[in-house]
Amino acid sequence: MRFSTSVPNDPDTHDDFKPTNKLENSQLTLKDIVEQDVKDNHVMIYMKGDPEQPRCGFSSLAVRVLSEYRVPIHSRNILEDPELKNAVKSFSMWPTFPQIFINGEFIGGSDIILNMHQNGELKEKIKATPSE
Repeated sequence: MRFSTSVPNDPDTHDDFKPTNKLENSQLTLKDIVEQDVKDNHVMIYMKGDPEQPRCGFSSLAVRVLSEYRVPIHSRNILEDPELKNAVKSFSMWPTFPQIFINGEFIGGSDIILNMHQNGELKEKIKATPSE
C-alpha cells in the first residue's frame, strides 16, 4: 500500500478535505511568525512533534529538560510545515532541531540545554525576566 501527501487532482474531492495553507490569506510571512513566536513566548521550542508527543529523541530530551523548570513551553511542530522548518533555520542560522529560544534569545538544541541544565546556567536563564 502506498501513501501520499500530495493534493489529489481528483475533481470529486471536496475542498473541505484538501490540505490548506493557513498563511495563504494572511499578510504574515513565515519569518514574521517566527519572530512573533520568539518575542511573545518566554520559552519557545521548534521541534519534531509536540511536547506531549515528541517525534525524535532530541526533541524528547529537550522537553524533559525544560519540563524540570515547570514553565509554559510553547512549541511548533516543524514536521507539519517544511517551509516553517526552513524559516526557523534561516532565522537562527542553526541547521538542526530542536531549536530552543528563551526570553527571545536563541539558546541552541537539546545537547546545549542539557549542558546548561547540568551546570546551572539554564535555571538562571529561565528565571531571568525577558529584556524589553
